[in-house]
Parts: sequence; structure tokens; C-alpha cells
Amino acid sequence: MLLVTMVLTLTLTLLIEGYTQHMFGFQDDGGNPPQGPVDQVPPSIENGGPVISSSGSTPVSLTPPARTVVLTFDDGPDPTWTPKVLATLERHHVPATFFLVGTGVATHPELVARMAEDHDELGLHSFTHPYLPSLPGWQRTLEMREDQLAVAGAAGVTSSLFRPPYSSSADAVGNADWATMRQLGKQGYLTVLVTQDSEDWQKPGVRRIIRNATPPGSAGQVILFHDAGGDRAQTVAALDALIPRLEARGYRFQTVSQAFHLTDANRPASTGQHLLGVGLLWLLKGAVWGLDGLDLLLLFAGLLGILRAVISMIAAARHRRHARTAWGAPVTEPVSVIVPAYNESAGIEATVRSLVASDHPVEIIVVDDGSTDGTADIVEALGLPGVRVIRQRNAGKPAALNTGIAAASHEIVVMMDGDTVFEPDAVRQLVQPFSDPGIGAVSGNAKVVNRSGLLGRWQHIEYVVGFNLDRRLFDLARCMPTVPGAIGAWRRAALVRVGGVSEATLAEDTDLTMAFWRDGWRVVYEERAIAWTEAPASLGALWRQRYRWCYGTLQAMWKHRGAVRQSGAAGTFGRRGLLFLLLFQVLLPLFAPLVDVLSVYGLIFLDPVHVLLLWCSFLLIQVVTGAYAFRLDGERLGPLWSLPLQQFVYRQLMYLVVVQSVATALSGSRLRWQRMERYGSHQEPPLSPATGARG
Repeated sequence: MLLVTMVLTLTLTLLIEGYTQHMFGFQDDGGNPPQGPVDQVPPSIENGGPVISSSGSTPVSLTPPARTVVLTFDDGPDPTWTPKVLATLERHHVPATFFLVGTGVATHPELVARMAEDHDELGLHSFTHPYLPSLPGWQRTLEMREDQLAVAGAAGVTSSLFRPPYSSSADAVGNADWATMRQLGKQGYLTVLVTQDSEDWQKPGVRRIIRNATPPGSAGQVILFHDAGGDRAQTVAALDALIPRLEARGYRFQTVSQAFHLTDANRPASTGQHLLGVGLLWLLKGAVWGLDGLDLLLLFAGLLGILRAVISMIAAARHRRHARTAWGAPVTEPVSVIVPAYNESAGIEATVRSLVASDHPVEIIVVDDGSTDGTADIVEALGLPGVRVIRQRNAGKPAALNTGIAAASHEIVVMMDGDTVFEPDAVRQLVQPFSDPGIGAVSGNAKVVNRSGLLGRWQHIEYVVGFNLDRRLFDLARCMPTVPGAIGAWRRAALVRVGGVSEATLAEDTDLTMAFWRDGWRVVYEERAIAWTEAPASLGALWRQRYRWCYGTLQAMWKHRGAVRQSGAAGTFGRRGLLFLLLFQVLLPLFAPLVDVLSVYGLIFLDPVHVLLLWCSFLLIQVVTGAYAFRLDGERLGPLWSLPLQQFVYRQLMYLVVVQSVATALSGSRLRWQRMERYGSHQEPPLSPATGARG
């Protein structure tokens, strides 16, 4: 529900902002569409006056009285020029009629309120200033309804006066224009055209504007000016000179309703209309603020993404040079390997045989955690040397690992998953860092074995680029947050000291790793210790697995937040590792969907070429990072062809997992542990470097 609400709110915000700000715009009045056919326009309209009532069966047009001037202004309000026009009118004590664009009203409602207070008249000029005949009927109605509400919210009045954008005099009305007037006339609007156009939109100079707006005789006139849509300095100067000149000729200045003896052209809005109008104004203002906020978040997310890619690649290069040196004296002592198993019949044989084939002396302890599929029977039937099976009632993976720790005979303990296959040298490579007495745990290099399908390729890319590239950075910065459950080695004495594997979180491997840091141990990454693990083969299974991982990581971060205040290795981990997790595994995925939403917004409302170039730039960064990570891991670059496709499905799924995990954590709910389905994808005998399985 939270996710749906967020998506709908964001979509509504962008649609409102995009429609009001980018769907239509102001063009010069001279650029309006040609008149077209006129055979459906009644002669009384074509040859009549500028005010048209088209609500009845017989349309009526009105002509202004002699020596009467109606000053009308289109396209406002404008924060620069509307106040100057109003000041000029106030100085000369003359009223005017302003035909307002709804988007301008929403941006500057205080100017509309000032017009009403000054007893100027308000008319409607549509909400976004489109050419109305080109729109379907429902959209014309929407344009007028929203413009009406905006005026009601800003000034507390409604208006029955309407002027179509890009209109002029009655003799220029075509069939399409007349159809629009008829539709809106039935909705109660009077159409107000002009008799004289000052052509101030052309900026021809003050003298030319005055000449264009001066009546040729004593006939009454409805004169068109503009108080928005560009620089109106010539308009303001022309008004200052024109008004006293016409007054000297005996002209009087009136509003449309005064000149044509109309009643209720502007009348107080009802409480409901005013409240709806105020709500619309706040909604529009919120949409603008929301997009501004989204722009900042997008910038933040983009900088975080670029920063992560740059830091990861620099750190990986340094780590590669560091990894070429030996850890110290070779570690040759035997190792206990613990395999927790619950219903692992599909792959347990391949797992155990890979351990037996290890080139390092190992004790293999398979802890059957109440399996119902004969997992323990399969292991026992193999009759392999050095393999011991312990059966227990189902108590969960942490309990099975603790059982294995208690039964281990050796100081170094390797933990793995029941669906994982080790390469023959994996254990030997994994335990070499323990020659340093300050190292408490070692992370190995987990790879995806079932990578043939598209989903498998995407997870393969994530393991190589996301997990292993990050581990190199964590190792260099001494803040490794997770030793993966698939392949990791631990000091048994340290395990006992921290209380073993905790059941407090759903990410027991992350929780245990953080506990080691807080106990003063260092955790490192050994990329040469390779294990092959099964990845989920369906989107549903992937969602469940990553939901558990993410939620468990959030639990572990909260549990060990106190590391930030500690000193030594714990403090280093807390201030580096936890901050990294917060920025790049929580906040960045939360903000990243904004990139996709704003990309769609840009394709619809902005320049699609610019948006596509920006998107391709981000994709290029990912491809370069991926290629470098694949090279470090000795992988073929072939699977990277699916990286662009990954942006449209897999990436969104991972982001939504984070959103749901954060929402679950904030709600205080507790997620149950979910076991992944096994597929038996492993090759047998175990993989080795000689098989060329790196591709």
C-alpha cells in the first residue's frame, strides 16, 4: 500500500507539472492557426460585435457603445509586467479586464487578488494557453474548469467571461473556433473577442502601439493588450500615453461588464468553489516544489552512483595489487567445514564431494536440520572419508551452524550453504589470511553457477560487479560488512566469544560479521577462494531471497549501530562500513527509481534526445564498471550484453525490494525466514579452474 501510494503520488505530481508547464506554451498571436472554413459561422457572428453569447438556439453578439474603450489584457499574470500595468491603470484611475491563464494564476495568485481589490474585471483565458479547437471537447472543458477554479482560489470570484487563446476579431472566426464557442457557451461562458489589436506582441515601438490602439472615430472599442508573454515595457509606456489622449477625446474607460451592461460577469465564488480552488493552487504549487525536490534527489542519486563507481574501480585496482602479495607463512593446519542442510537432496551430494576433493585437509560436518527429503541419508550413503553427519530437529540455519561449531575439532571453521560447491583449492586459499593473528574472518568469492538464462545472467553480473567489486573496496577500507554464507572462514575461539551465530536477524552472516568487527577482529576478502552457488531461477524466488537479505541487513545495521561510537577496528567499521551501507545500499536504491520515473517524464514532456543521451551516459558508466569487474574476476565479457535489459526489469525489482524492506522495518513488522528452492544445478565432479568454467 505504501509503495502504491508513493508511485501514484509521484506520478500525479509529474503529470500535473508536465501538463501545466510543458504541454502548451505561449506563441505570438500572429502565429495562430489559419481561419479555415467559415460556412458554419452565422453571419450575425461574423459581422457582429466582440461579445458573443452562444448558449441559446440563436446566437447573439454585442457591440460596445460609442466613445467607450474596454482595455483588455491577455496571458497574465506576470510577476514583472502585470504589477506595472496595474500601477499605470491605478495612476490614471481606469479599470480593465484581464483574461487570465490558470498556470500564471497558480504561480502568482496575489496579483489576481490585487486585480479584484482594484475593481478590475477577471476573465478566463484557459488553463495552459493551448489552441482550444485542436483539443477534444473533454480537454477544453477541463482547461476552463481548472482556470475557473484557479481564479476562485486566488480571488474568491468566478467569471463568465472567456477569451480563446490566439483569437482576434469576430470576422476571423472559423468553423473550428465557432464549435469551441458553442460548446463553452452551453457551459455558461460569454466569448469576448476584440475590435482593435494593439499588436504589442510584435514589440513594434511605443508610437506604433499607440497608433494601433487609437480608435478611428467615435465608435466604441475592445482593445487587446498583453501583460505577459515577454517584455511588455512598450505596452506599459504606450498605456501611459494612450489613456490621457483618449480621455481628452471624450472616451470613457470601462470593463466588459460595464460597457455591455452584463450582470454577474464576476460574482463571489461559493465556499465549495473557493476551497476547491485553494486546493488546486496548493496542488499546483506542490507539484512545482515536488519536481524541484525530485531534481535535487536525482542530482544526489546521480552523484552517489558516479561516486560509487569511481571509488569502487580505484579501490579495486589498489586491492588487486595488494592481493598479489602473500598473507604470511602458509596455513596448513586442518579445517572444520560446516554444512547446514535442510531439504538439500537436490545438491548435497555435489556439495560434499567438492569438499572431499579439497587440496587442504578438512573435517566435514553436515548438520541435517530436520530434513524431510532424505538429505542426511544421501550423505551417509556416500560413505566418504572425513564426513560426519549430525541430525537434529528443525531449528533454523543459525542453530544448525552453532551445532556444527560445537562439534568442530579445529580452530579454523569454514561455513557454507548446502547448495554450494567449492573448487578444489577454495578451502586452502580461504584460510591463508589466518596467518595474520588479527584476522578473525575471511570472505570468499561466490559465483553463480546457473547463469544460462537471462535471470541467471543478471544475477551473475550482480555477483561479479555488485558484490565482489564492493568487497574489494570494503577490504581495502577495513569495513567488510558481510562474509557470505556461501563461503566464509572464521576463528572458532572468536565465534565462541561473540556467542556464536545469532538468530536475532534474518541475515545471520551479516550480523556475525559485524559482531566480529565490534569484538576487535579484522575481516578480509580472499578473491581466489571460489565457490559456486545456485541463484534463484524465478522472479518470485529472487524477490523472496533479496527481501530477506535486505531486511536482515537493515536489522543488523540497527543492531550494531553502536559501532559508530566505538574506537579501534569497531569504530572504523561503524563509521565507514555502516555509512557505506546506508548511502549505497539503502538511500541510493530508494532514490534510484526517481531516475526511471523522471526519465519517462522527460521523454514525454521534455527533449527526448537529451534524456536518452543522459540515460546512455549512465549506462556507459555501468558497462565500463562491469567490464572492469569481469576482468578482475577472470570472467568473459559476454554476459554484459544483457546489462541494458537489466535496467528495465532486474534493477527495478532490486529497488522495490529495498523500498519494501525499509517499509517493513519502519512499520515494526518482523519478516519470517524463507528458504530458497533448490534446483540441483551444480556440475559433478566439482568445478575447477581447468574446466574453463569462468565464462
